[in-house]
Amino acid sequence: MRKTLPEAGADWADLKSRMLQMAHGDVRWREGKTAVYVFNAGPEVEQVQKEAYGLFMSENGLGPAAFPSLAAMEREVVGFGLGLMHAPPEAAGALTSGGTDSITMAIKAARDFARRERGVTGSLNVVLPRSAHPAFDKACAVMEIEVRRTPLKDYLADPSAIVAAADAATIMIVGSAPNFPYGLIDPIEALSDLAIAQDLWLHVDACVGGYLAPFVRMNGGDIPPFDFELPGVRSMSADLHKYGYAAKGASTVLFRSEALKAFMVFDFKDWPGGRMVTPTLAGTRPGGAIAAAWAVMNFLGVEGYREKQRQVTAAREAIQAGAEALGFTVLGRPALGLLAFTRSDVDCLAVWAKLRERGWFTGVTTEPKSLHLMLSPFHAAVADAYLADLAWAVEAAKGGVGGEARYA
Repeated sequence: MRKTLPEAGADWADLKSRMLQMAHGDVRWREGKTAVYVFNAGPEVEQVQKEAYGLFMSENGLGPAAFPSLAAMEREVVGFGLGLMHAPPEAAGALTSGGTDSITMAIKAARDFARRERGVTGSLNVVLPRSAHPAFDKACAVMEIEVRRTPLKDYLADPSAIVAAADAATIMIVGSAPNFPYGLIDPIEALSDLAIAQDLWLHVDACVGGYLAPFVRMNGGDIPPFDFELPGVRSMSADLHKYGYAAKGASTVLFRSEALKAFMVFDFKDWPGGRMVTPTLAGTRPGGAIAAAWAVMNFLGVEGYREKQRQVTAAREAIQAGAEALGFTVLGRPALGLLAFTRSDVDCLAVWAKLRERGWFTGVTTEPKSLHLMLSPFHAAVADAYLADLAWAVEAAKGGVGGEARYA
């Protein structure tokens, strides 16, 4: 039943109590019980997020002249990202509200580039692997651009399928680092070679891995080239509110040059209110999100990120080994914080449901039916508990044990 706005206001103590009561049924992410939606880097980082966000929660990044502090913080954060992604000196970018925003603005830039620089008219298309994020479809639906999804090869983008699907009206091809369903880095180097040979705009969706993979590499992980060190990459998306551990919502969209970034900007002059310039999809740009991103990145620094990402990969390695010991097959060779694993002798969706009974909220992959985890640093401390409950859930799904919940 729809409620109406109260006639009289309530005091904050009462409202806070009611809000906490509403949250009683939410997943216990601070206990490491979720492996999706939340990136738990620990209470210290959470405190930095909250305090920095609160300091600038009323400021608006839309007005850099009014709030030069936010403009300065955004420049620094974008610079941090460009440096981590091996961008050339002329590269540029912007903070956005999230991965969908970043992807949308990259497509908008590629579309306008194709129209103005290549003279492409009529119907346009984007070619991407089946595993690419649906945010591309959403952006293309808004801009009435055709989406051509191509088959995978060993759960990865197949460059030969992508080149076969591309034509003169293709404004962008896409690779992921990593793709979300399987946590695997597409063959970006081969896609870069293809983009150069065919003069195509290659976008790398590193929303999940952009602020994780560089530090995993620093820690000795075998991470293939995936960013601007490859000359065919023209744009990238990388989320700060994922493995950058910033407050939601914060992402970066990055371009090989300021000239390419210029195609993203919306500039409207014919209006009684004066000129309106917006660099990203949003008009109002929450100052708190910009400030929290700046604060967390400076709080952690390279060494802090290396340690957090070491915990992520340690959790992944422990859970991967434990799942394999339980008879699961891990899909592909994950190297970051995501993995998907399956068994043919049990319904993985039933296993997922049993794990929910014990408080775990994780993801699933449907092709094939698999359990899916997107791990945070905190999961290193609860990996053994997860594996114990996974073993129980498998037997419960098979009908071997009862399905009572362990947690009240």
